[in-house]
Amino acid sequence: MLPDQQSILKKAYTSKFYLWLLNFGLNRMIPFNRPHGFAVVDIKPDRIKVKLPYRKINFNHIRGLHACALATVSEFCTGFLLVSKIDAKKYRIIMQRLEMDYHFQGKMNAYATFELNDAFLHENVYQPLLQQESVVLPCEVKILDEKGNHLTTGKIFWQVKSWSKVKTKT
Repeated sequence: MLPDQQSILKKAYTSKFYLWLLNFGLNRMIPFNRPHGFAVVDIKPDRIKVKLPYRKINFNHIRGLHACALATVSEFCTGFLLVSKIDAKKYRIIMQRLEMDYHFQGKMNAYATFELNDAFLHENVYQPLLQQESVVLPCEVKILDEKGNHLTTGKIFWQVKSWSKVKTKT
C-alpha cells in the first residue's frame, strides 16, 4: 500500500469518515467489485468485516445471494487484510485457489469476517520464506447474515513469494 493509503487505513480503525473514505477509494481502485456494493464496515489491524448487501445485482435465480458474490466478497475480505499487513514492495501476493462451502441461502445482508494476526504471518509466511521460494497461505473466512445464520465458509489460498524469486517472461 502507498503511504497515503496506509494513513487512511489506520485512521479508518477509529473514524467513520475515514472508513467512508477507504470504501470510496476501494470502489475506485477495484472497479470489478463496485457493482456488488461491498463495504468495509469494520476494520482493525488484525480483523476486517465486509458487508455484502442484499440487492438485485447480487441475487441468484431464486432471489438469494449469488454463490459468486459470496465467493468474491470472501476473496476481497481476505486479500485486502493480507495486502494491508504484508509489504507489497517485498512480497508478491496472488490467489492460488478458492474453495467455498455453502451452508444456508442468503436472504438478507451478509457479512464476511476475517482475522489475521502478525504471529500467524511470522510462523506461516516470513519464517518459511527463509527456506522456501514461496508459501501458500490458507485463509478461512466465514459469512453470516444479519440474523447470524452461517451462510458460507470460504478458504482462499494465497501464494506469497518474495519479488526477487518471481520469474516472468517478457
